[in-house]
Amino acid sequence: MKPIRDQFPILNRTVHGKPLIYFDNAATTQKPRAVIDAIVNYYETTNANIHRGVHTLSEEATNEHETARQKVADFIGAKTAQEIIFTRGTTESINLVAATWARSQLKAGDEIIISALEHHSNIVPWQILCEERNLKLRIIPIDDNGELIFDEYQKLLNDKTRLVAVGHVSNALGTINPVKRFIELAHQAGAKVLLDGAQAVPHLAVNVQELDCDFYAFSGHKIYAPTGIGVLYGKEELLDAMPPYQGGGEMISSVTFEKSTWNVLPFKFEAGTPNIAGAIGLGAAIDFVNQIGIDNIAAHEQQLLKETTAQLQVLPDLRIIGNAAHKAAVVSFVVKGQHPNDIGMLLDTQGIAVRTGHHCAQPVMDRFDIPATTRASFAVYNTSEEVTKFVAALQKVLLMLH
Repeated sequence: MKPIRDQFPILNRTVHGKPLIYFDNAATTQKPRAVIDAIVNYYETTNANIHRGVHTLSEEATNEHETARQKVADFIGAKTAQEIIFTRGTTESINLVAATWARSQLKAGDEIIISALEHHSNIVPWQILCEERNLKLRIIPIDDNGELIFDEYQKLLNDKTRLVAVGHVSNALGTINPVKRFIELAHQAGAKVLLDGAQAVPHLAVNVQELDCDFYAFSGHKIYAPTGIGVLYGKEELLDAMPPYQGGGEMISSVTFEKSTWNVLPFKFEAGTPNIAGAIGLGAAIDFVNQIGIDNIAAHEQQLLKETTAQLQVLPDLRIIGNAAHKAAVVSFVVKGQHPNDIGMLLDTQGIAVRTGHHCAQPVMDRFDIPATTRASFAVYNTSEEVTKFVAALQKVLLMLH
């Protein structure tokens, strides 16, 4: 197999005359040549609309699209490919569940539990629904290490709890939540569980049947695939019972002016021409990850996390935000007296891309009484050498700012 870094064309470029060090992987990952080639090949050789055509190109495109769906099902351990709905990303997947399952099942007085660690995509859809339906939103608090307080979660569960929607891994802090325990307790209380897996799928082995979650959402662009493609997994019996999300082509079985009937799963939830190239690109990205092995990726990223944490901890006035016992490859930090944006912009002049801001997790920032953090997040193509260069560059930046 070709060396991993050599498979990512963008890593050859320079930024401000310096070799690119890309530590913004929690926002989006770079794409390997295999994914880029799969997309180009589709447009150059196979481009056609899917499912409805009887000509060769349409049949080939349909086959590639549905092969990608099967790859996703296998990758996350779904029972069948019919349980895999293609969406634009995690955000749309969560909104789909809010607009269909939740809107048809929940009534005034029912309760939804989320956590204080959530990305805005797993907060705002539920706030909108709670306001619309007079539901109550309950929040699992976090401790000073950025871990959910399990005892408080247990106290929140009651006979009015209908849904628990939590992130598998925090994008802001890297905390890996003990979601299997959360799911077991939620089910005992009669509630369904949705997991936001955007930050988990690229870094951990995920098996939705072992977890026994009811819904699982993730985005392709976090796992080396294109933007604009995502996945909603749902248990077949739940998806079957849910009303459609959008109306139009592909999601219908028959249409008359008197009545329309709906297509079978998963097509009932995929109105209109889908992101065919995106799905094929996601399939290629899963092949890439499988070739390396998700456990090997996790081990490599954990080593980078350990090295970065150790090297940052000795810097004066620097505080790491989020020190959970189990973390994915994310390090968020603040430096006393310095704004993260200044740090991020000065690091960029040295060719280093990090993320600064609230990371679409403003309640997390509020919990730690900070406006923002600087976040370095890692992927399979990052190296120990890059970590050392990053820390040296950061020291230089802090000297400039003092």
